[in-house]
Amino acid sequence: MRVAIPGGNGRTGRAVAEALHARGATAVPLGRADRVREAVAGCDAAYVIAPNMHPDEPALVAGVLDELRVAGVDRVVYHSVASPYALDMPHHLGKARSEDVVRRSGLRWTILQPGAYLQNLDLTGPVRVPYDVEAVFGFADLADVAAAAATVLTVPGHEGATYELASRVATVAELAAEAGVPAEQVPGPSGLGAWFDAMFAYYDRHGLPVGTRTLDALLQR
Repeated sequence: MRVAIPGGNGRTGRAVAEALHARGATAVPLGRADRVREAVAGCDAAYVIAPNMHPDEPALVAGVLDELRVAGVDRVVYHSVASPYALDMPHHLGKARSEDVVRRSGLRWTILQPGAYLQNLDLTGPVRVPYDVEAVFGFADLADVAAAAATVLTVPGHEGATYELASRVATVAELAAEAGVPAEQVPGPSGLGAWFDAMFAYYDRHGLPVGTRTLDALLQR
């Protein structure tokens, strides 16, 4: 089996490629400059990853899906996000609209909605984040997400499914305590832009809870 990975040169794409290789499949990572139609020729499916905080993700995804259709690739898995319909986070709404594009594409689709990556936290020293360290998250381990992606791509029966994914439920304070390091909230704007500040404000108020049972079932553990 050959799987194209548009947006596949980042850490998620590399992890998915490794998980596919472990299942005996061939991954074809695509960079931003690659011509999708030519690159996906001969592929059986595609795993679509948009760049982080893309300003118009629905248009990007629609364009990729158009290229997949022309190339004859009719199986797609879209990498979304947990709680895509959170109105206070603009980039999450971009994922929600992209999900709608995928569902109306006419392709055989699956949507994965991972929680915040555990790998986003550096637990080797004091943890400082711009939101409440006691907020509850459903954290997703990158390797688990990649294994779930490889599963839904290579095992029949996942077409038309939407899966929210988390490896464990915890707070930043709990993770830091397990690592033996302190955790504290850093107030004020992050300096990363309005969309990041909106996300951190949402986290501060609500966290991002995600259940773990779906991922456990997909990975049969």
